[in-house]
Amino acid sequence: MTTVSGDSLNENAPTESNPLARFSQRLVVFSERWFPDAYVFVLIAVIAIAIGTIVHGGSPLAVSRAFGDGFWNLIPFTMQMALVAIGGYVVAMSPPIAAALRRLAAVPSTGRGAVVFVGVLSILLSLVNWGLSLIFSGLLVREIARRTDIKLDYRAAGAAGYLGLGCGFTLGITSSAAQLQANAASIPSSLLPITGVIGFSETILTWQNLLTTVLVTVVSAVICYLTAPNAAQTKTAEDLGVSLEDDTIKPKAPSRPGDFLEFSPILTILIVVLALGWLWQTFQSGNPLITLSGLNTYNFVFLILGILLHWRPRSLLEAFSKAMPSVSGVLLQFPFYAGIAQMLTKVPNAKGVTLSDTIAHWFVDASASTTVFSFLVGIYSAVLGFFIPSAGGKWIIEAPYIMKAANAVGAHLGWTVMVYNIAETLPNFINPFWMLPLLGILGLKSKDLIGYTSIQFLIHFPIVMIVAAILMSTFTYHPPVLP
Repeated sequence: MTTVSGDSLNENAPTESNPLARFSQRLVVFSERWFPDAYVFVLIAVIAIAIGTIVHGGSPLAVSRAFGDGFWNLIPFTMQMALVAIGGYVVAMSPPIAAALRRLAAVPSTGRGAVVFVGVLSILLSLVNWGLSLIFSGLLVREIARRTDIKLDYRAAGAAGYLGLGCGFTLGITSSAAQLQANAASIPSSLLPITGVIGFSETILTWQNLLTTVLVTVVSAVICYLTAPNAAQTKTAEDLGVSLEDDTIKPKAPSRPGDFLEFSPILTILIVVLALGWLWQTFQSGNPLITLSGLNTYNFVFLILGILLHWRPRSLLEAFSKAMPSVSGVLLQFPFYAGIAQMLTKVPNAKGVTLSDTIAHWFVDASASTTVFSFLVGIYSAVLGFFIPSAGGKWIIEAPYIMKAANAVGAHLGWTVMVYNIAETLPNFINPFWMLPLLGILGLKSKDLIGYTSIQFLIHFPIVMIVAAILMSTFTYHPPVLP
């Protein structure tokens, strides 16, 4: 018999007692051996979509042109997304939050319990800020991994820290689609007559969304508990060769007179006071949740909060510098996904139909009722989300024909947005794009986490698709509300 050196399948054969844990460990072994780096993954996706577009009838030159034309289309949005992650990192690295991290890291009493704890916290934080969820969870995993009284599987805990991006953040106020639809000024002029303005009261603040949020949190926690490796199979950070040097920013003293302002809170106080004037004027004008839904406002609030929590400019500068490696993958790969979006939506065949239109119309034409429509829209959003991991950017692509079809079949427009949200994030479990900031903090590669996150995807997908479709029947359709 031929033997395989290193991490062989025999050496890593699952020994867990429950079937889910055994299956999970087989996926872990497979992904560690075969899953490519996130950058390779996006390159494969680009080639796959290019070939699919050509097979659909687009000319090769048109496909090439679309890829290049679209490459820089989402640069402003990329910057906004990077700042969401950086803002979350800066807040998480501030002395008050760092102290809270240490206290939270002491809560779990077992390695398995720690994995569940991180997973639930990741989802809850993502409802407020996906960047904070991703960064805080990563730093919390590192903090727990430093404990010597429990044995933590660093991979399972890291995967749990990603749950907020896999099934949580679009259910909260960081939902790009819900944010866009709640602001008339943000809705493209061509889309406004189709959707109208859809307030949070019809999307993220419905009891149906609360029920869905509770459901995905409970399901995620159970999966975390059942798939956490036993002691014999646990791999700690040390086993994986990850350094756990202290992440906290140590207080320093100025080394020369010119450093005085860097270590003084004077400028911080003045900047915060200046910002408070703008914030007061901005938030007094209406619903604070709707006001906060604008990404620029959202990022401004978190950056000012980070400035305040760090108190001294030097501390903020160090946190900002530490945050940059966590978004390097986002900055590199997001343009490729913009190119994918352009190929999907801007390369017509001989009949003038794009590949995305063909896919969408197939699902829409198959809808016999609002329940079936909801189920099919969810599947389509998840499939497309695998290739375009941008909730906001992808919504702009899908919304015109999805919402037009919703009007045609009488599906509630607000819940159609939420069906999109519920399904759209699930591919994040197997597409490592948004995993990049977390991987930067943990010092791991996507192959280390995918085995665990894939299990989350396989179980969540059928459950949330069915629940979202059933809940559509609890809504009553009304035409678009125009401002």
